[in-house]
Amino acid sequence: MDDERPLGDGDGADVPEDPPEWSVPSPWMVPALAVPAPPAPPVPAPVRTGPNRLTAALVVALVLSMVTAAWAFIDRMDIHLSRPTLSAAPAPKTDTGPARGGRFSPRPFRPSPSGSAPDIDVNAVAAKVQPGMVDIYTQLSSGISGAGTGVILTPDGEVLTNNHVIDGSTAISVVHIATGQRYTAVVVGTVPSEDIAVLQIQGAANLPTVPLGKSSSVKVGDPIVALGNAGGVGGAPHTVSGTVQALNQTITATDLDGSHPETLSGLIQIDAPLEPGDSGGPLVNRSGQVIGIDTAASATRRFSVGDSVGFAVPIDRATALAAQIEAGQASTTVHIGVPGQLGVVMSDPVPAAGAGGTSGAAAVGVTVAEVMPGSPAANAGVAAGDTLTLVDGQPATTPDGVAAQIKKHRAGEKINFSWTDGSNRRRNATVILAAGPAD
Repeated sequence: MDDERPLGDGDGADVPEDPPEWSVPSPWMVPALAVPAPPAPPVPAPVRTGPNRLTAALVVALVLSMVTAAWAFIDRMDIHLSRPTLSAAPAPKTDTGPARGGRFSPRPFRPSPSGSAPDIDVNAVAAKVQPGMVDIYTQLSSGISGAGTGVILTPDGEVLTNNHVIDGSTAISVVHIATGQRYTAVVVGTVPSEDIAVLQIQGAANLPTVPLGKSSSVKVGDPIVALGNAGGVGGAPHTVSGTVQALNQTITATDLDGSHPETLSGLIQIDAPLEPGDSGGPLVNRSGQVIGIDTAASATRRFSVGDSVGFAVPIDRATALAAQIEAGQASTTVHIGVPGQLGVVMSDPVPAAGAGGTSGAAAVGVTVAEVMPGSPAANAGVAAGDTLTLVDGQPATTPDGVAAQIKKHRAGEKINFSWTDGSNRRRNATVILAAGPAD
């Protein structure tokens, strides 16, 4: 059966109050590339304590089974959802209260071993961008929680992050790292094909912004620092340093099992080991300027300790896309707001009369298994057991087809659809779509 979660009422009640315990939609897994190996660093000391390897393996297996089951439960919905990358690393809750020593005083940094021991003052560089950073926490329609990182672009709270950090979310909250203040955030727009999203913090003012550099001036060998909410634990940012290994790189990012590949191009490649939760965080140059948005890590880094490659979206490209979103300039790749949602749970198509369930028989519609209370479908009079026959002028033949048709529209737009009710009476309605999970 196909499923969707109940619609949020938009008052922030669904915003998760605490950082997630274990699920982090960040950096995507990508096949390791053949790159020049950096000089071998000394064996690093552990950054934070955790369970032994056997316990960690059991946690990984348990979490992956939970994630698989949850996504199988909501695989085909009123609105088609792509699966966000989830980390199996457990993330304990930590205090995210205000930092001491002033409104925007930086917190102590949590260092991580450098991939290539670059000549760069990590603390000094990180201190310049931390005041403009936020931790991002999401609630997915499946009930799974996620975490990532974002950077503040404007004093009123416009945030730049990765699309995969908020993909599929029904509620988003952000914590301003420097002050510990928690806010509700909404999606302004997304560019899934380039893994970029822009959020708007609600009720914020006079926030510090990150200093932006020029990714066009980045050169191979430049020292860098990457910051983020590694493990989704919040608090002081996780920091790693390294060097730029290559420019204009193309990768294919995937889910943990290698499914749902997404090709990203024009990326900055670094040798700093990114971790789950770092996604959406800033890649910073020696002058303390953001030159990229961390987006992916190699497969070997996800569940092991050691050197790795990482990838970031160049800041010139990211901010150009953000400006297009701000201007409301939608395109085939730039999506404004969130997708629309009709509010139905769909099951298998209804076979044509006399087809006898034979393979390839034409379907007469898609069965409505459940209708979400207060949704556009419910307000139109659709009930469980009814059959959708026409959606947006197209025959309703499969749940995926209906979902794709609805996804062409954003929340607040009108859509016309037809259905057959329990009395076999044909009905028709035009409704305004509600807000669905972010895409």
